Parts: sequence; C-alpha cells; structure tokens
Amino acid sequence: MTREIDMETWPRKEHYAFFAPMSHPFYSLTFPVDITGLRRRCKRDGLPFYPAMVFGVTKAMERVEAFLYKDRNGTIIRHDRLVPSFTDLKKGSELFHIVTLEAGEDLADFCRRAKAASAAQTKLITAGPWEGDELIYFTCQPWFPVTALTNERDVVPWDSVPRVSWGRWQERDGRTMLDLSLELNHRLLDGVHVGKFYQTLCDWMETL
Repeated sequence: MTREIDMETWPRKEHYAFFAPMSHPFYSLTFPVDITGLRRRCKRDGLPFYPAMVFGVTKAMERVEAFLYKDRNGTIIRHDRLVPSFTDLKKGSELFHIVTLEAGEDLADFCRRAKAASAAQTKLITAGPWEGDELIYFTCQPWFPVTALTNERDVVPWDSVPRVSWGRWQERDGRTMLDLSLELNHRLLDGVHVGKFYQTLCDWMETL
C-alpha cells in the first residue's frame, strides 16, 4: 500500500526543495559491512549467500522510515514495504537476468523462493504487480572486490530507487568483510539515513 504525503507538513520540505532543482541529485558511497554472522548462518542452514544478503539489505532499508518515501515528479508517497530486484546468472552463462519478488519476513523462505524463481526464469526480466519505485535494484560482482560502483540510469531527477552493489568478500582479522555500495537520491536521503540503515543491517547480522 502507498499513501501520499502532504508536502506542506512534511518535515523534509525545505531539504527537498534545496535538491529538487538539481538535474542529477544522486550520490554514491561505499562502506565495509561485517558479514561474518550472515555467512555463518548460511553455512549452518545451507542457504545461498547472495539472496540472503539481498533479504537483509531489503529488511534493513524497510526499517529506516526515510527509505520508504519516494518522489513521483514532485509528489511524495510512502510505501509500506520495499521489493528487491536483483541480477543473477545461471550456471555456465555469461548473460544475467533480473529476478524480482517480494522479500516476505523469513530469510530461509526468501532464499528458497529466490533460487526457484531465478532457475525458472527464461527472460531477461519479467513483469510483476509492482509500481516501480518500491523496488531496490541489486547487483553483485563476486569475481573481485568492489570499492566503488555506479549504475546506468536515465537522467530522471526524481528516480527514487536505491541501487545496491557489492563484490567479493574479504577475510580481515578473522572476520568476513564486504564493501557495500549504495546509490541514492539526495532529495530523499541523507548520510544520517545511511547511518541508520548501516546500524540496522549490522544489528541484524549480529542476531544471526
């Protein structure tokens, strides 16, 4: 479900107005995340790491209020939930496809559904019931560590879909670290919101 936000009473009105005239109000940043707990959980339960990480990032973003707000060319709306849309490769293929499905609330269930959906998909991308701006775009480069990354996009200043990327994890001092890259729209999200997302994601990792 979505609801429209009253711009006149929205606390972010002034900040939105500051960034709104910019033709490219997007920024990117990359930071390390300790994924030791998630890797341990995946090994214990036989879960694939990639969809597990997609699930964790999605749920962490959902728990930070600012990530639920979207810009529809000047109209601000709020979603109740976000939907991951991620690239994947079939074994032996060099051509990716894009899998989109709701995260749900259970890690193992999402991993099973994501694996099945990816295996069954025969097209580059399939249509779904989603409106578009409730999506999160994911991509992974598991062949090498990623320290920064940008994605292709049409220059649409109100594009509110976060881009999330990572590469190969690295072992550091007995912990497994992964550099996570985000691309965000400054009309809606500031560093403080990224900080809340980071802490929420790290806390989730620790509970595993």
